[in-house]
Amino acid sequence: MTGIEDVSRSGKPAVVAHRGASEEMPEHTLGAYELALAGGADGLECDVRLTSDHELVCIHDRTIDRTSDGTGIVSEMSLAELRDLDFGSWHPSGKPASVLTLRELLTLTLDWRRPVRLFVETKHPVRYGSLVEQKLLGLLQEFGVASPPSADHSRAVVISFSSAGVWRIRRHAPMLPTILLGDTARVLGGSAATAVGATGIGPSIDTLRHYPDLVDRAAAAGRVTYCWTVDELVDVQLCADLGVRWLATNRPAKVRDWLVTVD
Repeated sequence: MTGIEDVSRSGKPAVVAHRGASEEMPEHTLGAYELALAGGADGLECDVRLTSDHELVCIHDRTIDRTSDGTGIVSEMSLAELRDLDFGSWHPSGKPASVLTLRELLTLTLDWRRPVRLFVETKHPVRYGSLVEQKLLGLLQEFGVASPPSADHSRAVVISFSSAGVWRIRRHAPMLPTILLGDTARVLGGSAATAVGATGIGPSIDTLRHYPDLVDRAAAAGRVTYCWTVDELVDVQLCADLGVRWLATNRPAKVRDWLVTVD
């Protein structure tokens, strides 16, 4: 298995499929992730939430209203109830799809024919608080990826806008890489990442446009930079110029093609 720093091509950013190939397929569905992998994505990104019966599912919003044919709050619904809904037909691709569990996505990622990294975002604030990180660590332990020999050789990365969430992961799984997300330079350029022991920072592309020095400042502190959500060629070029290590995009295949042409 190559390390996290070794998967990028010639020093260019590695490509993370944001919620899968979510421009072409409904986000957080098996089809979206399979398409991203087939298109050569270096990593996959997902958001996770707990159901009422404490199962981790890949859903971004607090409710299911936007991405399914149902309505309701994720934390108030069981996995069985979510299984009865269509999470695909809302998308222009028009294909029905089932809710995706983190267990299913981990299986896909680890069984893929080449090494791929899974970036798991824990959402906060949520009804179950720290139980989200507890359940996530338990699942990563079950799959044998919670205690990698080093951050560079980990198959999973935990990312979050919650500094407390990042700290909980670092405290219980110190070798597991973590990224503190943020959309302000004040958070990412300050002491927050140091305080929680994050191994990387995750600015939005808008933040990076305004504060490009964040990448060098992070590198000086021994941290990588993960930038979201990078869908335009000019922003891909910016990330390459600045030395961003990972960029998350809704268009993984297209961004990979663009990276071949950028200097």
